[in-house]
Amino acid sequence: MYQRILIPIDGSNTAARGLTEGMRLAKDQGAKLRVVHVVNELMMVAAYEGAIYSGELVDALRESGRTLLLKAEEQVKAAGLQVETALLEAHGGQAGDAIAKDAELWKADIIVLGTHGRRGLGRLVMGSDAEQVLRQAKVPVLMVRNFSAT
Repeated sequence: MYQRILIPIDGSNTAARGLTEGMRLAKDQGAKLRVVHVVNELMMVAAYEGAIYSGELVDALRESGRTLLLKAEEQVKAAGLQVETALLEAHGGQAGDAIAKDAELWKADIIVLGTHGRRGLGRLVMGSDAEQVLRQAKVPVLMVRNFSAT
């Protein structure tokens, strides 16, 4: 039985699908949810190669993350479920590492996350936070694919 379910979100439709499935599981199991968002400034710097990196970018990423978490918290509470949120930071590392570490520290029973299900060149180029979580986590990982996102 799962009592503590960790759900990472990033604002994508795929992450929203993971949140929905995590909520369904929590309702079925009577579990508490922890919804997390990872601020990864290196990912944004790579995306804006050539742009001037500043603390303002990181501040904007943090604020965006807090907004995402607030919306998710409202959604989960509206469903009558217990929830806590956390803004994590991946300083020089991958988001998947931060998620797996948080799951261990929070003593999650399972991680539920959306995955794009990329293959081939798309996976090679974009990487996979979901795969990183799967490799690093010390608890079961339920990956929810958003078929409309492929």
